[in-house]
Amino acid sequence: MLPEALAQQLKSHGQEHLVQHAAGLAAHEAARFAADIASLDFALLRTLQQSLRSGPPAAPQVIEPLPQLVRGADAAGDSAARVRGEAMLKAGRVAAFVVAGGQGTRLGASGPKGKHPAAAISGASLFQVFAEKLLHRGRKAGRAIPWCVMTSPENDSDTQEFFAQHAFFGLDPNDVLFFQQGTLPALDDAGRLLLRSATALFRSPDGHGGSLRALHQSGALQQLRARGVEQLFYFQVDNPLVDMCDPVFLGRHQLTLSEFSSKAVPKRAADEKVGVLGRLDGAAGVIEYSDLPAHLREARDADGQLRFRAGNIAVHVLDCAFIERFVTGSLQLPWHRARKEIPCFDAAVGNSSRVGTKFELFIFDAMPLAQRIMVMEVERRVEFSPIKNRSGDDSPDSCRRDSMELHACWLERAGFAVPRDATGALAVRVEISPLTALGPEDISALRLQPFTRNQDILL
Repeated sequence: MLPEALAQQLKSHGQEHLVQHAAGLAAHEAARFAADIASLDFALLRTLQQSLRSGPPAAPQVIEPLPQLVRGADAAGDSAARVRGEAMLKAGRVAAFVVAGGQGTRLGASGPKGKHPAAAISGASLFQVFAEKLLHRGRKAGRAIPWCVMTSPENDSDTQEFFAQHAFFGLDPNDVLFFQQGTLPALDDAGRLLLRSATALFRSPDGHGGSLRALHQSGALQQLRARGVEQLFYFQVDNPLVDMCDPVFLGRHQLTLSEFSSKAVPKRAADEKVGVLGRLDGAAGVIEYSDLPAHLREARDADGQLRFRAGNIAVHVLDCAFIERFVTGSLQLPWHRARKEIPCFDAAVGNSSRVGTKFELFIFDAMPLAQRIMVMEVERRVEFSPIKNRSGDDSPDSCRRDSMELHACWLERAGFAVPRDATGALAVRVEISPLTALGPEDISALRLQPFTRNQDILL
């Protein structure tokens, strides 16, 4: 039996089925079940039930493109932004923040996605690539840059063990802050909680929007603020081409007095299934592919470019003061609902499944709540080649090709000849470690022998 107070609380939230379920458990099982139920946020449960009853949100009436700064279009502006961004890094005002709660199941792997090989020749993992970029950027700034790593309950121990096994890839462990993503219960169509097992509720990750709450509840945000950090450079774990703590982006963020800034890349084609940064009924945000009508997806401007081309790549800069308004004030992100078949436990049949609703929060929904925003368009080939699928676009193979071509271009811009075949394709594999260079500006100082067709280029 459950404690009476807990049983009454469940009943008051329409969860009588859980009280009945607990009555059929052995004493030791009921104790575990009670402990799990006691960890539930009942006020949040009420909010989720209300969201379930409210139905889907109304479709926006007016959808418009969002003005964006194009990198390199204003060389003077980029130069001034770089100076400001480098000053922010030197002053210790910036921390990096990676969302790394996923597993590598879509890639046919097990364990944290950040362990997946990403480098073309060395096979360095995603985590290693990011850590070495941060090391190099910190050396340029003359001080370490703190790194927040958000894991999940499923991969937290594996992630921390991986970092420890690799001596934190050269980083000071005190500069790496791990914390876990939050979870949310799932509900059936009647608003009743689902079970994962006989003694535990079904819970699923609360989405990347939940990262702001997790950052605060873990104490990581307070630690960063105590170190003088004012901006967070946010990115996701699947994109090894991310320009970590990019000074130009940081500088433009501050010079425009933005509270929430985003990078975007031009869509490959009108039918690319990617969210687009735009304006919905006057408010900035991300327009999901399915919400953008076909005539707008295909619309072109006077230059022949897609009017809605600003593909969201989940690279942002957020002011810590803005985040604090979320976690300590009244600002709220909207709930996104996904109705699907959910694997769960049923006392009558054991492991089963039921149609229910999962809930998530998306970080880009914070954009319309910021007082000022900034969107900067960058080149896809330079900054975005995620590892999402086993094959085809956005796969390990496509990412390796993109990274090799990018590194070859850095060498060629610095005046070094890279072997290519008659079609212009690379004749050798190319990899430049982040410890060697973060861009073409770092290559010109290297003393290199001429490259041959018989040997891969690994720097």
